[in-house]
Amino acid sequence: MGAGRRRVTFHHVELWVPDLTGALRPWGWLMASLGWTPYQEWPQGRSWRDGGVYLVLEQSPALNGIAHDRTAPGLNHLAFTVAGPAEVDRLTAEAPAHGWSLLFPDRHPYAGGQSSYAAYLEDNWGYEVELQPAPPE
Repeated sequence: MGAGRRRVTFHHVELWVPDLTGALRPWGWLMASLGWTPYQEWPQGRSWRDGGVYLVLEQSPALNGIAHDRTAPGLNHLAFTVAGPAEVDRLTAEAPAHGWSLLFPDRHPYAGGQSSYAAYLEDNWGYEVELQPAPPE
């Protein structure tokens, strides 16, 4: 990194959801399972924090649609690192009870290719997350 340059990271990601109450079930479970801590709460939103980064779910009054399409231009998915393949497996097994569906079950856990062990999960509103083991240190 050159002199005078600082490391740049995400500050936060904000997802607008059509049903905050419904979205809190899958997302609240996931964020707690990943070790993120509750950060902010207001009538139309919630957030969770991990270090200096946070994730927001908001049912904004300015929302102009009711569905998210991960295959349209815009956000496709959020990818999270987890402790290892066993953690991917544990979360994948628990996810359906919390409102997540496994995408690409016929290719799981190698839906991203033979060198990529991961789970791709989707909530009831079409938001996708990828759970990927952290690279070995």
